[in-house]
Amino acid sequence: MPHMIWKGAISFGLVHVPVQLYPATQSEKVGFNLLDKRSMDPIGYKQFNKNTGKDVTRENIVRGFEYEKGKYVVMSDAEIRSANPESTQTVDILAFVEAPEISFLSLDTPYYLAPDRKGEKVYALLRDALKASGKVGIANVVLHNKQHLAALIPVGPALALNTLRWADEVRDFDEFKFPDENSKKAGVSPKELEMAQRLIDDMSDAWNPHDYHDTFREDIMALVNKKVKEGKTEEVSEVEEGAPRKASAEILDLSELLKRSLKKGKPARRAAKNTDDDTSEAEAEEPAAKPARKTTTRRKRA
Repeated sequence: MPHMIWKGAISFGLVHVPVQLYPATQSEKVGFNLLDKRSMDPIGYKQFNKNTGKDVTRENIVRGFEYEKGKYVVMSDAEIRSANPESTQTVDILAFVEAPEISFLSLDTPYYLAPDRKGEKVYALLRDALKASGKVGIANVVLHNKQHLAALIPVGPALALNTLRWADEVRDFDEFKFPDENSKKAGVSPKELEMAQRLIDDMSDAWNPHDYHDTFREDIMALVNKKVKEGKTEEVSEVEEGAPRKASAEILDLSELLKRSLKKGKPARRAAKNTDDDTSEAEAEEPAAKPARKTTTRRKRA
C-alpha cells in the first residue's frame, strides 16, 4: 500500500466527497551512485564559491532570483514561505470540460483519490456521473505547499487526479518549424496518405500496458543479480561492446517506404525499447550482437 499524501475532500457546488490522496505511479528507473573506485566510498556533493573555489558553509548560502543576466534579488526563506498558497486539503472543482479537449502535453503527475470516512456512495456518484457525461473536472489543489491545476478523471473504479501544466509551461507551436497542417501543401500525395492509413490499420491493437517492458532495466537488474550471486559486489568488470550496427541506406521515397511497410504486414509485438523511431528495416532484421564477455575473471585465472 503506497503512503498516503493527505486527507481532504473534493468540492463541487455544495457537494463534498471525503477522499485520501495517493501517488498513482512508482518509479522503476535504474539509479547509480557515484563511488571512488579505489575504495568504493560514496562521492558526496560539495558546495563551493564558483569564483574563488572556496567552500561555502550552509549559513552563508541564500536564495537569489535572477531577474536579469548576472543580477539577483535575494529572497529569505520567510519571504518565500509567505508566497506559498495555503494548504486547504481540498480539490476545488472550477469547471467540467470535455475530456478530449485536454492535450496530452498538459498532463503532468497522476494520483489516486480513494474514498474516506464512509464517503463511498457520494464518491461513486461523482465517478459514475463523470463517466456518463464524458467530461472531466478542472480543479485547483495545493500539494506540498504548491498550487496546481488538475484534472479529475474517472478511471475504472477510481477517481484519478492528474496535475496539469500551466499554459505558459507548454511551449507554443510557433517556436518550432512544423510542416503545414494541409497535407497537400506539405507535399503528401493522396496515395501516400491512403497507404499510411492502411499501415496504421494493419498495426492497430488494443492498448495493454503490460505488453510493454523496460528491457534496459530488466537487463541491468539481471546483471546486478548475477554479480551478487557470484560475489562480485565490489568488482568492476570490463565489458566488450557488441559489434557495431551497419548503417542503413536512407530511403527518400515515402511511397516506397509505405509500400514496404504494408507488404511486411503486422509486426510481432516486441517489448518497448529506448530506440529511435526511425530505425530502419535493415537494422531491425540484423541478428543481435553476441553477449558481452567479462574479461576480468579470465585474466585473474590466467
